[in-house]
Amino acid sequence: MDDAAILKRRGYIMGINLGEGSYAKVKSAYSERLKFNVAVKIIDRKKAPTDFLEKFLPREIEILTMLNHRSIVKTYEIFETSDGKVYIIMELGVQGDLLEFIKTRGALHEDDARKKFHQLSSAIKYCHDLDIVHRDLKCENLLLDKDYNIKLSDFGFAKRCLRDDNGRLILSKTFCGSAAYAAPEVLQGIPYQPKVYDIWSLGVILYIMVCGSMPYDDSNIKKMLRIQKEHRINFPRFKNLTSECKDLIYRILQPDVNRRLHIDEILSHGWVQPKARLLFSAAIDKDGETSATPILEASGVQESPWTPEPGPDKKSATKLEPQEAQPEMNPESQPKEEILQEASRLLDIRSAVPMEGRPSRDTEEGGALKPADTHTS
Repeated sequence: MDDAAILKRRGYIMGINLGEGSYAKVKSAYSERLKFNVAVKIIDRKKAPTDFLEKFLPREIEILTMLNHRSIVKTYEIFETSDGKVYIIMELGVQGDLLEFIKTRGALHEDDARKKFHQLSSAIKYCHDLDIVHRDLKCENLLLDKDYNIKLSDFGFAKRCLRDDNGRLILSKTFCGSAAYAAPEVLQGIPYQPKVYDIWSLGVILYIMVCGSMPYDDSNIKKMLRIQKEHRINFPRFKNLTSECKDLIYRILQPDVNRRLHIDEILSHGWVQPKARLLFSAAIDKDGETSATPILEASGVQESPWTPEPGPDKKSATKLEPQEAQPEMNPESQPKEEILQEASRLLDIRSAVPMEGRPSRDTEEGGALKPADTHTS
């Protein structure tokens, strides 16, 4: 029985092809029960590699069945046929993904970026509170519904965090995600907190939202890592970003993992909470000063160094476990070749699975904003 017949028996009228890989494809379909269009990911176990079947697919299915948040793509049904095909019925991102949206329309106004970033941050807090980490946060995985609200998608590399006998999160050692969105500790092969890694990726996404370009050039990983570790961030002058927005990005893209903001601190930041914005300057003056000043590098234009407004470096009530086992960053250390080689080993797994839950687009890539290359391990 073909896919259309199988879906018809479950109450879905199959539509157009949204994407296809070597062992998976994504179709649109109309749900007779829900009365609207959905996306259907179809995975053929007979064609899928062992790594995917034994590790990635079981994790994804387990996590998808747990999630229920307004800013996360909904999973309506998962079923499998006797011939080894897995069908995942999920919400359709009718307006495409955030990357294509920004490539087409340019950087978002801060008010629009604030709304979308708050939606995304709320979704990440929900996941982190469940000890679930996404590990592949990027603009391509942020779908837009009919009202252009954010819907976090693609949990193919997500996992449940493990804890030791004392209840502390166990550090991760594997490279997972896209280099352009990867934190410096991950690129260096340093044992890392996966939740803290997700936070760095949030900072890259926010920068892209308000600047319309990537904060770092991943064509030269060695140079990118050096710039990251020096805490250098370029805020283009012509964007006229508010100091609050720059402050938030600067604090998220913090190479020192012990000083990088937690998700609760992001959600309570003055830029994210409009009602708190008028009190932002007064509150930060009262609570203390920052010790670092970022160095800005404008593309072709020299810009005066931007000094982050003084603010608390205090941790929120909901804390991540201390990084006791994590070594200090060595300024001279470089990305470990074995890490990047291991990342490339499973690259075919990601490329073989089509992007889910979004309509296909023929927009050409252009400029500095481009889809990120994904690496896994």
